[in-house]
Amino acid sequence: MFAEPDSCPRSKYGNIMHSDPNMSIAGSEDDLYIRYSSASASSHALYEAHRTSPEGSPITMSPWNQTTSFMRPSGFSSGYDNVPANSLIGSLTREEGHIYSLAATKDLLYTGSDSKNIRVWKNLKEFTGFKSNSGLVKAIVISGEKIFSGHQDGKIRVWKISPKDPSIYKRTGTLPTLKDVLKSSIKPSNYMEVKHKRSLWIKHADAVSCLSLNEEQGLLYSASWDGTFKVWRISDSKCLESIRAHDDSVNSVVSTLSGMVYTGSADGTVKVWKREQQRKGAKHMLAQTLLQQDCAVTALAINTKGSVLYCGSSDGVVNFWEVGKQLAHGGDLNGHKQTVLCLKATDNLVFSGSADKTICVWRKDGNIHTSLCVLTGHMGPVKCLAVEKDHESGSEQRWIVYSGSLDNSVKVWSVAEYAQVTAGTTIIIISGRISIAIRILTDSHMMRAPPSSQHRQH
Repeated sequence: MFAEPDSCPRSKYGNIMHSDPNMSIAGSEDDLYIRYSSASASSHALYEAHRTSPEGSPITMSPWNQTTSFMRPSGFSSGYDNVPANSLIGSLTREEGHIYSLAATKDLLYTGSDSKNIRVWKNLKEFTGFKSNSGLVKAIVISGEKIFSGHQDGKIRVWKISPKDPSIYKRTGTLPTLKDVLKSSIKPSNYMEVKHKRSLWIKHADAVSCLSLNEEQGLLYSASWDGTFKVWRISDSKCLESIRAHDDSVNSVVSTLSGMVYTGSADGTVKVWKREQQRKGAKHMLAQTLLQQDCAVTALAINTKGSVLYCGSSDGVVNFWEVGKQLAHGGDLNGHKQTVLCLKATDNLVFSGSADKTICVWRKDGNIHTSLCVLTGHMGPVKCLAVEKDHESGSEQRWIVYSGSLDNSVKVWSVAEYAQVTAGTTIIIISGRISIAIRILTDSHMMRAPPSSQHRQH
């Protein structure tokens, strides 16, 4: 979006380049908890040489780009009345580690971190919390009164709110259940070879990287760095299926009401799986491979209409496919300089969080995606997103966006779906204030779906 000098200093999150030379967090590529294939890491596919740090860009040089914490102004109602369109509402910070997962429902926000804690927030204030015995919290999904959390130790834990006290959460189980583990361990045929070791097919042999719910079918999907995804029946916590889906770590899984499941992996592929009824029950069969590229697939999302699938990669690009047109490739969105770490989509908006510390917001109008705004303010990579409709915004359609980062904070934004963006300008959101930057409209800001013969080859 802006020209930047090549001489800007850069520091590292292991193999992931980020743009804050003052951050002292060190470690391996696991600090970002996204797996990249060895080929991608060694060939510099994550970031090309011409991708430079945004430290010297007009955005970060603005005097409005403050690094202090922004707390909720006094007088804001639960619906954030009188909040300017596309602005920062507040920042939630608790010094206990990086934020790796988020889930929002009704008036509650759940945050998972590497402290093994799950914090519960209400009206931008800490409400309560609960803690697992081991394994940092990599994924959180909510199904009615049940909360499922996926962990670094390969387990899925199930929690429930106490009917007597809404501030008390009790663990009601672990997937797989101890009973099923003991029962399965008796038969040698229940073991499979995973990463050069034998493991029970109902157990993940590595970190649970993501979770997805199909509430209509009563199913929970979990995917792992062990290259598999598993299907669980929510009613009795039974593992129905384990599919060896990829040659490398699975970074994202998305299920749909139509019975389709999408998986994205560090092996650079996006695969489509169809749930088909067979004699011995429903099984997931590979329908097609949508994408095959050198760089890792790091995030997937499908919009709430179920009409568009979005895919984020370690090269900073977001590809999309139109489901109603037999998954025809619609184009790509170029808004990030570094790895896309998370994606969320409503009916018409797409939110992408990145290792470059920004959140790009795109609006879909027919077959065109327009760059609506860029949210900046995080001091570390944006690792997770949650989006909820603002039901108290009146006639104007607004969304409350939560972004979790490796800077240990969660920021809360108000985004208007139909904020006015005049031709030739981009609204850049800088720490809750608005700066108008003149630009030339290019394909990276407004994508029109190309003819099928012009689809990019991956």
